[in-house]
Amino acid sequence: MKHILVLCTGNSCRSQMAEGYLKHFCASDAIVYSAGVETHGVNPRAIAIMQEDGIDISTHTSNNISEYYSIPFDYVITVCDNAKERCPYFPTTAVKLHYNFPDPAKASGTEEVIMESFRSVRKLIKAYCKDFTAQYIKKQQA
Repeated sequence: MKHILVLCTGNSCRSQMAEGYLKHFCASDAIVYSAGVETHGVNPRAIAIMQEDGIDISTHTSNNISEYYSIPFDYVITVCDNAKERCPYFPTTAVKLHYNFPDPAKASGTEEVIMESFRSVRKLIKAYCKDFTAQYIKKQQA
């Protein structure tokens, strides 16, 4: 059983979406957590946009990285440059991966424009999580 941590700045959008997809793709092969270097609460638009794709993250909570120091992670994935740069020393031997996804919470304009930004980022995160699962989780079982 692998332990995966997805880390972002506020644990409100990108890390929440990635947690949802990793739980979906990894199924029972991994325990997935997400956290932030700060906590901003789960963004309602992230919940809505994931529901469009059949992934329910409505029960997720926004957690701080300090809550997970005692967990022996196999993988720590940072999903924004800010989290990668601001992440305090994290005592782990985990494989550290990084991908800087755009922040959909910074989108402006009409509600439809903002939601399209969320959909665009969701698509990127979904592809990344699917590839990660194939490369690091399912491949090791073969």
